[in-house]
Formats: sequence, structure tokens, C-alpha cells
Amino acid sequence: MIAYTTVGTNDLKRAAAFYDALFAGVGAKRVMEFERMVIWGSSPTAPMFGVCTPFDGQKASVGNGVMISLGASSKEQVDQLHRKAVELGGKDEGAPGSRGPGFYIGYFRDLDGNKLNFFAPA
Repeated sequence: MIAYTTVGTNDLKRAAAFYDALFAGVGAKRVMEFERMVIWGSSPTAPMFGVCTPFDGQKASVGNGVMISLGASSKEQVDQLHRKAVELGGKDEGAPGSRGPGFYIGYFRDLDGNKLNFFAPA
């Protein structure tokens, strides 16, 4: 159902380098690139993720309660990608682990403070 999601950044070049390195772990690559936005995915017809400078020209800020969950293929891949996000300068927001029946999740914030997680069915 989701076509794509975006998070804001105040430094597109820095954010794009972070996500290039992070998303390589799930086989995603840049599928669209514009002056103020970069979008990653496995194809333009599958769900995608983007980072952009705000259209209104105001400073990007983190939405309270906003979080994006990114799919992983296994618990091991959640562990690996969570570790990679932190190695790339992201902040740990909850180590990978079981979060109720059927949920294995590792939470992190990107370089701009956006909250995301990698999720695999447990």
C-alpha cells in the first residue's frame, strides 16, 4: 500500500551518503534523484524511501511520534543494519530484540534525528 515515505534533512549530501551506505545492506539503491530529494528502493514499483529538503524552504525538523519501519529479511539482518546505522553516525533508540509476538525490531535515529527501525517478523 505504501508507495514511498520521506524524511526531511538540512544537509541532503550528508543524508544521501548515510542512506547509500545503510541501504546497500538491503540491496536498495537510488531510483530517483532530484535537486532537493533522493529516493531509494529496489524498483519504482515497490515501496521506496526518500530524504528531502523541505519544499517550503523552512528548516527540516523531526515530527514527534513519527517513525518509519523498514523491512528486513531476518533477525540477523535487523541486527546487522541497526549496527550499521549506528556505525554511520546514527543514534541507537532501542537495541534489536523481540517486541511482542511476531516483531523483531531495532530502533535508531538518522543523522537528522528522524526515528526509524528495521523490522523482521519473529
